[in-house]
Amino acid sequence: MTFQLPGLPSADRCLVMGVVNVTPDSFSDGGQWYGADAAIAHGLELAAQGADIVDVGGESTRPGAQRISAEEELRRIGPVVTALVQAGLATSIDTMRAPVAEFALNAGVQLVNDVSGGLADPDMPRLVAAAGVSYVVVHWRGHSHDMYSRAVYGDVVGEVRDELARRVDAVVHAGVDPRCIVLDPGLGFGKRPEHNWPLLTHLAELGTLAGGTFGVLVGASRKRFLGNLLAAPDGTPKPFGDCDGATVAITALAAAAGAWCVRVHQVPLNADAVRVAAAWQNAAAAATGTAGSPLPGVRTVTGRS
Repeated sequence: MTFQLPGLPSADRCLVMGVVNVTPDSFSDGGQWYGADAAIAHGLELAAQGADIVDVGGESTRPGAQRISAEEELRRIGPVVTALVQAGLATSIDTMRAPVAEFALNAGVQLVNDVSGGLADPDMPRLVAAAGVSYVVVHWRGHSHDMYSRAVYGDVVGEVRDELARRVDAVVHAGVDPRCIVLDPGLGFGKRPEHNWPLLTHLAELGTLAGGTFGVLVGASRKRFLGNLLAAPDGTPKPFGDCDGATVAITALAAAAGAWCVRVHQVPLNADAVRVAAAWQNAAAAATGTAGSPLPGVRTVTGRS
């Protein structure tokens, strides 16, 4: 089964999205690319290293983060998205605000990555629909300052699936083309470490809901649940920046499970991992006499038509 989004790169493997945080306070690399010149250079470097898409965000959504004004968010991302689009990079905007997304869309961005799934700003789905671009709908239960108070689940996979299905219904009702929708289980957003692992093992189930089949974006890079898994003997979590190896492992597993794209901070090894996963899929298919077909539950991405 094929899956590709209008206006975005396609390949015979899972795509890689590189993160450009134009923020002073993001959880793993806040401040490193805060200035426009540094952020632009970083986006260009990620693309040169193999990122298929660069994702620009100007507001931190780490646990406990306080919101900034729309004006400040625009000031941060404006010159960055403009320069990256002009350089010919496939660029997405990571924002919950319709005015910020509108600026980026006018600059030529092809994908809106909304961590609130359209809940934070009801104008967002209508804006995306009017622009005819692709839309990442993330599972979300509330803003960063109190997200963990909402991390209560009886059946995390079933509840996330059902809540995402309701968001898909809502954004399609607002006019978004279902063929332009990508789903993201929102690892770490309103979820404790024990909630993330079951979601990762049910990606195919999460991608098939609300009467359709959607690409799945996985954003596990450097997240706290990986640091907790790799904690020192005294229980001290591994630092965010030391979790890139674990991120690569998640990338390979998610790609083999059918993820459309992985969102990562460090590109080179993750770009290798998605190619390894594709080779694994192809070899498994050939061994079962179904060469050219994906494994059960796996969606492949074909070249441009």
